[in-house]
Amino acid sequence: MQLTITNLSKTYSNGVQALKDVTLTIPQGMFGLLGPNGAGKSSLMRTIATLQEADSGSISLDDLDVLRQKEDVRKILGYLPQEFGVYPRVSAETMLDHIADLKGISNRGERKDIVTALLQKVNLYEARKKNLGTYSGGMKQRFGIAQALIGNPKLIIVDEPTAGLDPAERNRFHNLLSEIGENTIVILSTHIVEDVTNLCSHMAIICLGEVVAKGNPNELVKSLEGKVFKKSIEKHELNDYRENYQVISTSLKMGKTQIRVIADESLEGFEAATPDLEDVYFSEITVRQGLAV
Repeated sequence: MQLTITNLSKTYSNGVQALKDVTLTIPQGMFGLLGPNGAGKSSLMRTIATLQEADSGSISLDDLDVLRQKEDVRKILGYLPQEFGVYPRVSAETMLDHIADLKGISNRGERKDIVTALLQKVNLYEARKKNLGTYSGGMKQRFGIAQALIGNPKLIIVDEPTAGLDPAERNRFHNLLSEIGENTIVILSTHIVEDVTNLCSHMAIICLGEVVAKGNPNELVKSLEGKVFKKSIEKHELNDYRENYQVISTSLKMGKTQIRVIADESLEGFEAATPDLEDVYFSEITVRQGLAV
């Protein structure tokens, strides 16, 4: 199964162009869509999820026309949006049963088996009788994945799923997504580079509504070998370095500011750095946003 997005564009009524001629091919497995807040990730996810219209372009899921055959797409779609609300006074078990009923699973016994299996899969079975309002952030996200998996979807979209989770819950969520991604297309939309590094074999970077890089994460990192350099400087020197070098990121280490820059050859006073996916990400978005992170 393959999702193909071709020349997709979307401009909102306030004049904001959220998507600009986006073209992507997304194969089975985990696909990372990486970008800063406001980059167009959620606009793209909502369009794929049949929740909003595009101005132009096309999306196909194998033989399905996603923009025209919305009802058929929804039958094989699982969606966990960025803002995922729950009914606080309803138990997880009851809510999943209700959602399964809405998805057309009319047999009560079948629904019970499905709900039990999903709660066990996301490690919420012991908390199945508890009201959703008592769940932690991580538990709510795992419940969100459970509801997205009802009906054995062939396409799953998760929008910023690990934002706000503690390290332990993020690790649990990573393991869960990895397992799901073995048999379906999972699009992981996030601004957290580590999520894509840990989970995805294919990815794209989107900035200001445009796809600015795409491919295998390891190959994208390899393209920066020998081009990333670092140096510790005083904070007051930062503006001077930004004027003279392509500074892609800054961080504070032991009270001093460390900068990472991109250059085609060795720089005097700088130390060669091993590139990583953050360097790829920052090198793409800082050029287009006109600022260093």
